[in-house]
Amino acid sequence: MTGADTAGVKAWRNGVVTAYAGSGLVFSTWVSRIPAIRDGLGLTPATVGLILLCMSLGSFVSVAASGLVVLRLGSRLTTRVCTTIQAVGLVLMGVGASVFINPLVVGAGLVIVGLGTASFNTASNIEGAAVERALGRHIMPRLHGSFSVGTVVGAGLGALAAMVHLPVAIHVGVMAAIVWTAIWFATRHYQADRRSAEAGRGQGAVQLGELDSVPGTGPIPIVRPGTTARAPANRAASPAGPAGDPAADAAAALAAEGRRMAQAKLDGRAKIAAAWRDPRTLLIGVLVLGLALAEGAAGDWVALALADGYGSSNAVGALGYGIFVSAMTVGRFAGTMVLDRYGRVAALRVSAALAVAGLAVFVFAPSQEIALAALVFWGLGSALGFPVGMSAASDDPDHAAARVSVVSTIGYGAFLGGPPVLGLLAEHVGVLHSLLAVLVMLVVAFVLTPVVRKTAAAGARQGTTVEA
Repeated sequence: MTGADTAGVKAWRNGVVTAYAGSGLVFSTWVSRIPAIRDGLGLTPATVGLILLCMSLGSFVSVAASGLVVLRLGSRLTTRVCTTIQAVGLVLMGVGASVFINPLVVGAGLVIVGLGTASFNTASNIEGAAVERALGRHIMPRLHGSFSVGTVVGAGLGALAAMVHLPVAIHVGVMAAIVWTAIWFATRHYQADRRSAEAGRGQGAVQLGELDSVPGTGPIPIVRPGTTARAPANRAASPAGPAGDPAADAAAALAAEGRRMAQAKLDGRAKIAAAWRDPRTLLIGVLVLGLALAEGAAGDWVALALADGYGSSNAVGALGYGIFVSAMTVGRFAGTMVLDRYGRVAALRVSAALAVAGLAVFVFAPSQEIALAALVFWGLGSALGFPVGMSAASDDPDHAAARVSVVSTIGYGAFLGGPPVLGLLAEHVGVLHSLLAVLVMLVVAFVLTPVVRKTAAAGARQGTTVEA
């Protein structure tokens, strides 16, 4: 690449990093205030689970449609629309928690946050996979590490806000405005839609609707200054005018592009349907489901598990969550080197084993201090599941958007089913021991790690070797 190309890719990468970090800030901003929301609304563990389910329901609806949304809008516009939706939801949630003191308003706000979050994440993963291909090396773990950095910062700011008794509405409102502004400017550097257009350009049109590597918005006729759109040379004269009539040629070209756009939409739906029938994609989704459940359960329940299971204070609970996300951040930034050296399968196998060990020790630890130490292993083990799963789903650029949306949909099942199931279990066995249910899916994830191995076709196309 030329110097200008290199600078453009770096700006693109930094823009995607900002989006991931902003997503982490959004998540940890409200998660860090769960104890305050619970106390303010007088919620039981089961009702906390139902409140958390509200966001999961919004996310599940969003992620189920995310493939078509990104295929239609493109990853840049999807990101901007979704960050706006997230900001509105955060503000509504905060108002419900500290102004109306109404769990229904809080739940409605979290539904809206979820609606924005899932499609936002799908667009970010597609954009991140495109950056990864442009750079020719593993960066997805570091991108997800940026999400973790955002969660660490958000958790710290949330703890500070709780210490000074800052109302939830003010806290989340300020954070929503900051994140929205940062991401809106960061997406100016996104290139996946444009690169897809350039790769598919033909017959005087940008072939964004062909859905070949990264989704776009549909065909856009190119009309350069001083020129007119031309029909193909072998086309018969238009009935609207004589052959060579610029107006008739332009109208015919636009009509042809309209027909191609309609076909592209059908092709997009067909690719998504095919992805749901692809065994490898489904197994990657189940693997991501297990590791996402481990990550999501930590975010939702670690603070409460420490408080209820070990008699810890709310401050120690916040510290425990901070330890978890800090360890996960380290794991994601170190993950690039580990993946480059050992490959996906070995790295993910060790990660899943660490998550199993860390969670088991956390639940059965004889003391609060050992439980806090176990969070380091739990966090390290949860670090690579989602990023490696997204990279594996994106191995074939022709089907990346469809397969990422399918894997994301299955993975988000953890966030849909996890909160109510763990909440109901907590009513009977306590928050701490309810986390044992997560171990089952972690073991399944460990068994499924070979499915992330890069296929021979993908390795040949990208000029890389295939793992043994």
